Amino acid sequence: QVQLVESGGGLVQAGGSLRLSCAASGRTRSRYAMAWFRQAPGKEREFVAAISWGSHNIYYARSVNGRFSISRDNAKNTVYLQMNSLKPEDTAVYYCASGPVATTDPKYDYWGQGTQVTVSS
Repeated sequence: QVQLVESGGGLVQAGGSLRLSCAASGRTRSRYAMAWFRQAPGKEREFVAAISWGSHNIYYARSVNGRFSISRDNAKNTVYLQMNSLKPEDTAVYYCASGPVATTDPKYDYWGQGTQVTVSS
């Protein structure tokens, strides 16, 4: 069992930056991929970014490519999402996820509680 806890969300103006963190605890001994998804009110959950255990495979959604950067610190069991040039369209609840393979599909084994990101115009 793995617990994921996101942090770093908040309110920011368009063009600003935020860095989200997701700390994993529990049985995290094996190699695992991590990812970020988001869900805005009235919209489907969408993929944001994913990263493999060794950070060799990294994927971004087209909507955030070039603006967001995903990284991880395995010693801390933590994944980060650096969000730059934020747009109002980025407003959503951001969820951290972990699983055996980095994928754009929401087929991960564990999910965090989510952290709200609000970008004002």
